[in-house]
Formats: sequence, structure tokens, C-alpha cells
Amino acid sequence: MSIAQHRLDAAEHVRGADEVLLGFARALRAAGVNVTADRERTYLEAVAAAGLEDPAAVYHAGRGTLCGSPADLERHDLVFAEWFGGTRAGTKAREPLRRQMSQADLTGEDASGQGGDDTEVVKAAASSTEVLRHRDVAELSRAEREELLRLFGSLRPRAPRRRAHRHERARRGQVDARATLRATLRRMGEPGEVAWRRRTTRPRRVVLLIDVSGSMSAYADALVRLAHTYCVSDVPTEVFTLGTRLTHITRPLLQRDPDRAIVAAGAAVPDWSGGTRLAEGLKVFLDRWGRRGMARGAVVVIFSDGWERDQPEALGEQVRRLAQVAHRVVWANPHRGRTGYEPVQGGIMAVLPHVDDFVAGHSMAAFEQLTEVVARA
Repeated sequence: MSIAQHRLDAAEHVRGADEVLLGFARALRAAGVNVTADRERTYLEAVAAAGLEDPAAVYHAGRGTLCGSPADLERHDLVFAEWFGGTRAGTKAREPLRRQMSQADLTGEDASGQGGDDTEVVKAAASSTEVLRHRDVAELSRAEREELLRLFGSLRPRAPRRRAHRHERARRGQVDARATLRATLRRMGEPGEVAWRRRTTRPRRVVLLIDVSGSMSAYADALVRLAHTYCVSDVPTEVFTLGTRLTHITRPLLQRDPDRAIVAAGAAVPDWSGGTRLAEGLKVFLDRWGRRGMARGAVVVIFSDGWERDQPEALGEQVRRLAQVAHRVVWANPHRGRTGYEPVQGGIMAVLPHVDDFVAGHSMAAFEQLTEVVARA
């Protein structure tokens, strides 16, 4: 075997192990542990430093990086035992668990090197879906992309809320003096219960600005599908694409059928996979739509890797203007989710001081986390 082939096999093994470890972190999040993207990256780095071959190191790396409270430790032990097989760590049967968990376990095989029964098949299918949710969109095959499209149907975007001027009756809150006085008059001055009121809430607008330049072409289709999910939900949404020009694509994305909507949106964008002029596109958006009300008080999400054809300072200035009128500015970078990523691009460094949230945008799991960030804005 050549050295190059040996290195390729080693890289494939590490990537497969990382997928299983990320699936475990996702299962831990589903069990109620607050596992963030930063904790996931720290977990992978800790396991790499301690060694995949040592099950005890994998176990303690998870407890040290993914857990934040004693209750999290208990959940970690339960999920660890279910995910990797065996009994819960910390009991008398802990040694058999260590023997069962080996390097083969991390790559998806059992201790005998053979598949299990029907239960194991179901478990493997669920695990493959979980792994797909954490895979980078740019690295998926055609079949995996088709499976990913099905997962978009599971997204449930929620609108961020803002306080409205109107009030409604409530059991607690502010004293409703007028309602209390009217009730007292109806009782001919006899005292009675005090009426209360509270401010109502309204959905806040969400604006999605998607970079469709050549450097983002591997992610553009998935990002437009994410935008379609927002458009057909109850969230008031406006969608634009950024390339060599700014294009408003909200109307074609209002179609219920996702495939028809993507085709219509693609036909409306003249600069798909072309050059990029982010600063100019943001300036046009602010001058024509943003300051007139579309961005005012809205949550604005920019999907871009930050590669700017013009001067980075110009991009930073336009994001600064945007931050002055928007309620919150979120920047989703597909490279943010990669291990070892550092925001060293000139465009990213210029906009970070004016961005409220800097998140990943490379996988279905990242899209789910993004919807939560938007909903809590």
C-alpha cells in the first residue's frame, strides 16, 4: 500500500469516527444537555488529543467538555451507554463496557465485526440519519443530497416576537385602571376585583440575505431551500440574493412545492455562481428597502463566507449601517462549523464588530441551531 493510500484511509477513518462522535453529541442534546457547537468542537479536539483507541478517554472527554452540571453528567452516562453499547459507565459492569467499546465501535461496527439483528439495523438507520444531519452540505453525494431535502421538511421555523402597542386582559401584569373603574361604576361604587392587563406581542420580520457567488455555490441550493422553509411558514419573511447584484426572490419562494419554488427562484437570479460584491449589494438593500422599513426592527440573517471583491472596510461600513436599523444581525458562515476555523478573512474581520451572532451554516444541524437563534432574537 502506498503512503498516499495509507493517509487517505486514515483520513476516512478519522472522518467516520468524527461523525459517530458528533452523532453522540447530538443525541446528548436531545436528552436535554445544552450541547453547543463550541462544545462539540472542543469534544472532538479532546478525543483526538486523548486518543480514539481508549474508550475511557472518550468517556471522560465527553463528561469534561459536553456537560455543564451534575444533572448533565447523569444524562451523559445514560446516553453514552446507549450510544456505544454496554451498561452505564460508573457501575460495577463498567469493565465489560470498556471491552465492548473499541475502535471498531467508533466506526459503526460491533465487537465481532458483524452486523446485529433487526434492532441493530434500525439503530444503524437512525444513526445514519443523525450523521447526515451533521455532514457538510458541500461534501454530500447526489443520493445524500436527495435524503437531505427530505430532512428540510422537519424544520419548524418560529418567528421572533416583539412587544406590540395593544394590551390584552391578563391575570397579572399592569393594573387596568379604566377597566377597573368601569366595573366599579357598574356596581354603583362598590369595590370589587382589580382588572389587569399586559402588552401583546407580534411576530418580528425576518430578512434573509443569501450569498450566491461562486465561492458559495456548494451551499446556495441548501440555503435557498432553507429560505423557502421560512417563506411557507408563519414567519413574516423577505429573501434576497447577493452576488454581483441584489435580487428580491420572496415571491417565487412563496410557492408551496419546494422544487417548483427553487426552480422559479433560480430563474429569477441572473448572477448565480458568479462574482461577489457584498458591500454594494448591502448598500442597495439599505438604500432601497432597508431604511424604508423592511429591515427596521427586523432580524437580518446574512449567509456568506465573507469573501469580498471590494474593500473589506466598505463591507464593514454597510453592516454597521444595517445594525443601526435592524433589531439583530446574524451572520451564518458555512466555514464556521469546521474544526480549526479562524475568522481571518478581511470581510469577516470587518463585519464581526457589528454582528450580534456569528454562527455556522454548513449542515442541517447548523440550520436547526440557526432557527433557534432567530426565534430567540
